[in-house]
Amino acid sequence: MIAIVDDDESVRIATRSLVRSLGLTAHTFASAEEFLQSQHVNECSCVITDVQMPGLSGVDLQSRLAAEGRDTPVILMTAFADQAVEARAMKAGAVCFLRKPFEGQTLVKCLEEALSPSKPAQ
Repeated sequence: MIAIVDDDESVRIATRSLVRSLGLTAHTFASAEEFLQSQHVNECSCVITDVQMPGLSGVDLQSRLAAEGRDTPVILMTAFADQAVEARAMKAGAVCFLRKPFEGQTLVKCLEEALSPSKPAQ
């Protein structure tokens, strides 16, 4: 199951459609807190999340998952490029850091990397 976490409903819908077109199950969440409180947090094989959201940011979500001992691959996306945030996220093990707008195929490649059985442990 792929978790899509973004406060923008149109992004959630578009991303879910793309993920489902690959034959994967996807669930959407309007906030990091909503995702963390859901039953899906335990069955998630990848998180695709926006960086800037009210409450916990995508980078905060990545940190929280790691602090809880989860090695769930994280793909971050943002409309506001910030090299310091990108460097922090990548150092913490993010699979990809995408700048909006991006091509669907770019996200597909990130998902393939995140879900690859040969993916190195984070």
